[in-house]
Amino acid sequence: MKPSISDPLGATIVDGGVNFSLFSRVATGVELLLFDRVDDAIASRVIPISATDRSYHYWHTVVPGIKPGQIYGYRVDGPNAPEKGLRFDSNKVLLDPYGKGVVVPNNYDRWAACQPGDNSATSMKSLVVDPSKYDWEGDLPLQLPSSRTIIYEMHVRGFTRHPSSGVGEEKRGTYAGLIEKIPYLQELGITAVELLPVFQFDPHDCPLGKINYWGYAPISYFAPHQAYSSRQDPMGPLDEFRDMVKALHRAGIEVILDVVFNHTAEGDHRGPMLSFRGIDNPSYYILEDGGARYANYTGCGNTLNANHPVVRRMIIDSLRYWVKEMHVDGFRFDLASVLSRDALGQPLPNAPVLWDIESDPALAGTKLLAEAWDAAGLYQVGNFVGDAWREWNGRFRDDVRSFFRGEPGALRRVADRVVGSPELYGHEEREAEQSVNFVTCHDGFTLNDLVSYNEKHNEANGEGNRDGANDNRSWNCGVEGPTDDPGIEKLRNRLVKNFLTVTMMSLGVPMFLMGDEVRRTQGGNNNAYCQDNEISWFDWRLIEKHADVHRFVRLLNARRLLRDAEHERKRVSLTALIQNAEKVWHGTKLGQPDWGDSSHSVALEAEVSMEKLRIYWIFNAYSEPLNFDLPKLEKAILWRRWIDTALDSPNDIVPWQAAEAVIGDAYRAEARSVVILFTNGKMAVS
Repeated sequence: MKPSISDPLGATIVDGGVNFSLFSRVATGVELLLFDRVDDAIASRVIPISATDRSYHYWHTVVPGIKPGQIYGYRVDGPNAPEKGLRFDSNKVLLDPYGKGVVVPNNYDRWAACQPGDNSATSMKSLVVDPSKYDWEGDLPLQLPSSRTIIYEMHVRGFTRHPSSGVGEEKRGTYAGLIEKIPYLQELGITAVELLPVFQFDPHDCPLGKINYWGYAPISYFAPHQAYSSRQDPMGPLDEFRDMVKALHRAGIEVILDVVFNHTAEGDHRGPMLSFRGIDNPSYYILEDGGARYANYTGCGNTLNANHPVVRRMIIDSLRYWVKEMHVDGFRFDLASVLSRDALGQPLPNAPVLWDIESDPALAGTKLLAEAWDAAGLYQVGNFVGDAWREWNGRFRDDVRSFFRGEPGALRRVADRVVGSPELYGHEEREAEQSVNFVTCHDGFTLNDLVSYNEKHNEANGEGNRDGANDNRSWNCGVEGPTDDPGIEKLRNRLVKNFLTVTMMSLGVPMFLMGDEVRRTQGGNNNAYCQDNEISWFDWRLIEKHADVHRFVRLLNARRLLRDAEHERKRVSLTALIQNAEKVWHGTKLGQPDWGDSSHSVALEAEVSMEKLRIYWIFNAYSEPLNFDLPKLEKAILWRRWIDTALDSPNDIVPWQAAEAVIGDAYRAEARSVVILFTNGKMAVS
């Protein structure tokens, strides 16, 4: 058998056995532990890695005779000097940072990993897998153009866990369960699912004994989350995840993963020793006070040292693995601004890890989406580094919410958001799809709750309603929470359709939250990170209850996918847009938009030259109806109404070809409504 090698890291199948390689710069000893069962208290074999098997800072060995399915972990010895950032504990079983599979005992105990002593029986362990043994049947990442992308942010477990899903009990809340619901996504018009974290995470990383439901508690950057698989054989989670990706691709739907490279589940100095902390704490984390404490730019207790060469390599290797071996199409980077910080926590103008990601040839064509802020106040929306990154546009969310609840001064900002946010992005001369437009996401109110609650209601989280954002820019329409008042319900429905219309039809990449198409509610909870129950799950009975909203979204998406996108390539300032012949702003009177702080309405006339189409878009966030003059057309040509959110279904939106003519020289836009008219005719020559 050939001698062991340092590259690649992790557990790699070789002729006759498995090569193991682990990085640790300051360890004094490393033991590889092999287990027969996940809950064994004693390893079946303990293999010391000798100094002769160490290459620089890489500890490696070959174990003959073992195969995929072998359970393993490490014990790493070294100085225990927490005041210097050294926290070695040779009693702890540690996950391989490059482990491609993780197994979790039924009696997994996070607390035991925080205390002195051996935790072998209650620890997560790594699993040897052979990712090459899978038949992709010719599948490859889709690389669909961003101009034709509609993102559906969803939770794998929450999508089918509810009993109403119709999925069998053994598959509810799993990758396999999601496969069964792909026809629903197709019918809805989705072209990309953005999955909340599916890297193996610690569900016990949650206060007050609750469950970390969202999954923003990663502990392995290569292994799919085991609990989301209906199969618990060694290759089950890996293959079931790939079955899901392959099935989604066959349906023309891309897979974008929400990835968390900003922190881990090991928490602060009081947290457990699960992997990185016990292997090389000073390399993996940003430390303060001489190493005694963890920098917390994430709000989660620690911050990954992303620009350290070893951590940079791990991040790149992880992304490459998920693209090449798992065929995912893109990544949304949680708190991406953290990745621009150096070892002292200072922002770097050209962070190496971000340019590594952008320039890596294996990631060329992969969608890269940044949540361009962090929990310590670094806000980079409109200024995130690079040429390939798209950004979650938090300004779009805030300004659209503010406009429809009638805040003074919001009109001018929302007008900019609708045309691709040139005030944010125009200086970069990028395509409009740089902006990912959304009004709601997992973090905050659902769309239903945005129009049903003035205040957050997070009592179920057990934190005295102190958690979650206080600035929600929501409006309950007169009653806090559910109501039987038909007038209020009609207004809420209208506002929901307003938000959906603006999200889907604005220039940029639209994204909406799982269940918003059927007014899913969380009962006013705007921080349901720990609610693995009906608060968070998709209730499939809502499709019938809110069939009009569901239909509205389907028709919106259908038209979005038909439209030409070439006009989105143009980048001009708001002033130029007003003067531009292809896009003209109006008020209730033609050519007279009111941009004052007290104005709550405007109309946009735009020509889509490639489709020989003219659009007239009315936004009325005022509390009363307003009459808008219609631009004059050539003789015998009429405007046609596609959307009027104030009308009852099925007249609120109609199939494009069925749009009815509008008679007269003006259109009455009801209070708090959105109207879209179109024509294939030309402007009348004056």
